[in-house]
Amino acid sequence: MVEPSAYHENVDDTAALPPAPGAEQYVALALANTTIARPGGQFTDYLGTPAAATDWLAAHGLAPVDAGLREMCAGLVRSLREQVRVLLAARSCADPAPQSALDAVNDALSKAPTAELLRWDPVRGLHRTASHPVTQIVEHALATLAANAADLLTGPDAERIAACGSPPCTRFFLRNGRRQWCSVRCGDRARAARAYARRSQPTGVA
Repeated sequence: MVEPSAYHENVDDTAALPPAPGAEQYVALALANTTIARPGGQFTDYLGTPAAATDWLAAHGLAPVDAGLREMCAGLVRSLREQVRVLLAARSCADPAPQSALDAVNDALSKAPTAELLRWDPVRGLHRTASHPVTQIVEHALATLAANAADLLTGPDAERIAACGSPPCTRFFLRNGRRQWCSVRCGDRARAARAYARRSQPTGVA
């Protein structure tokens, strides 16, 4: 039998990890969860390289697949992610929102292109699209993510924002009922850890 401590060390928590509840509804929640803590103090960052950040934005309809982000742009996305995480953490604990995080989200909102331009080409015909320079693509993506975060934090689902209660997981999710974990895997791990802790407690001396 494998003890829970060994289980923690050997299981890759990022393998087939499903989206946290609410992440498919709110892209800002998906953004917050693009960094995943794993046992042993390791992390997986789905925005860790320019190519990875490009892939993630493209998968969420926020950038063309060939956007070719540079490290500076990828860093802007990661920076916004951290500020969104700060606001989600504050909201989940009913703490005041830090002004620095509010400023960062508002800055992303204010830098957005005001509108997508009307264009025409022989294949697509008339269509609207963001301007092509990568910096404007990233600014548009950041503004969309920031607006979605603002909608989540001020909307009817704000009361459901929760942090996963199964260390070392650092994901956020929208709670249904009394649910404390972002996934079945995290719930199983938390229950196994509690059971192991109970078994490890010394028995009382009569």
